[in-house]
Amino acid sequence: MDFSGRGRRGVRRSFGHLARPNSQWQKPVLGDALAIFMGADAYVSAGWYPSKQEHHKVVPTWNYEAVQVFGPVEFFSDTNRLLDVITRLTDQHEARQKTSWHITDAFIQGQLKGIVGLRLIITRLVGKRKMSQNRLAEDRAGVARGLAESTDSLDRAVSDMIPVVDATVTKD
Repeated sequence: MDFSGRGRRGVRRSFGHLARPNSQWQKPVLGDALAIFMGADAYVSAGWYPSKQEHHKVVPTWNYEAVQVFGPVEFFSDTNRLLDVITRLTDQHEARQKTSWHITDAFIQGQLKGIVGLRLIITRLVGKRKMSQNRLAEDRAGVARGLAESTDSLDRAVSDMIPVVDATVTKD
């Protein structure tokens, strides 16, 4: 699912679409919908913990950021609404391109028949950031060092998010 946010009259909303063959939009809506947005994430090797040398009671894990968005959902097939959602989403992402592409041709009209739009009224947000803060400072420093040495740019970005200075441990 792709999402693009938009607010009007103080109501927080998120618009998106999914493929028409996806049966989720055909099921009865029971309660609030849940959309999950992932941020930075990286695998954490247990070998990066200095405490492994002391007691061997460590396991690999995952560091991550995520936001859960809750609220009532509405599905729609109206061509004008779908075109608006797709245009805003495309313009948002194409703005970063050297040569941006814009929705201007009739080909898109046919493509819109293959998707269903959705509107989620945001009633609750829940965020989570797990960046080894449950570990002692020495272990956090080991994780940050291990990720910083990775060839993956996202691993290196996560390395910068790990709190290595403060020695406090939180149970979260």
